Amino acid sequence: MMSTDTALWNIVENMPDSLKIELLQYAEYLMTKSSNLQREKKSEEITNKKGLAGSMKGTFVLPLSEDFDEPLEDFEDYM
Repeated sequence: MMSTDTALWNIVENMPDSLKIELLQYAEYLMTKSSNLQREKKSEEITNKKGLAGSMKGTFVLPLSEDFDEPLEDFEDYM
């Protein structure tokens, strides 16, 4: 069975120069796209690591006040 590199090389060898240039430009585009996707994935991983479980502990005061579910005065105009 022929490797991908060998198969690709055989095809490229038989191409006219104009197609080789077009193939080169497309290959460069694919490499740039792949590099950008990897950077985005790393950025998402870093972002996801920031939100640790329990990081909001102690932020809320419990139990909630008795009027917690009552409408707010600021929104009276909309009701």
